[in-house]
Amino acid sequence: MPLAKTINVNENTKVFVWKITETKKELESIFLCKNSLNRLKNMRSETHQKGFISVRHLLKEAGYSDRDLYYSDDGKPHLKDGKEISISHSYQFSTIIISNKSVGIDIEKNREKIKKIAHKFVGKESVFLKAENLIKQLTVLWGAKESLYKIHPNGGLLFIEHLPINPFTLEDKNTIGWIKKDPWNESYRLFFEFLEDFTLVFAIPSNQVYEE
Repeated sequence: MPLAKTINVNENTKVFVWKITETKKELESIFLCKNSLNRLKNMRSETHQKGFISVRHLLKEAGYSDRDLYYSDDGKPHLKDGKEISISHSYQFSTIIISNKSVGIDIEKNREKIKKIAHKFVGKESVFLKAENLIKQLTVLWGAKESLYKIHPNGGLLFIEHLPINPFTLEDKNTIGWIKKDPWNESYRLFFEFLEDFTLVFAIPSNQVYEE
């Protein structure tokens, strides 16, 4: 099966990435509980369906099954054993991060159209963005803020105002991001890398170490 990448962030945190090369029928060999089957039926896009099912393959790689995953009323995923999980999928890649601490993850295809929506999420970060490789920089920035958004339990965050990101270059592969919405004022370590034409970003608490 195409497990594309495993990142052992530290002893308590692990990232799994799946490259979706199978047909929908091939992916459906995995166990899906009744609730997941119902959700799958309501998805119109086959790409979305394949992303959804491939996440269950990642759960299996991590030692879980679809039975172990549930969603709270706010749409956030949880594991029944109390560990934290964050999920993302985009076109032919899906990814999860599992930890004993609050974490977030995002994977995005690097696309020209991100320039058109940059005004919706780029705030003070505009001062360190460069014209060269702008699409990749913007995709890192979006993925960073999306990862932080997934961590915050209460929603209602404005990407420009509440999720500032410290300066970075593409060579850095990491930076610091913040959730600043009263009463929250917390920093997180952000790590990013590129898989083919995709950008993977994940956020862990600032007091955790990336050991890989």
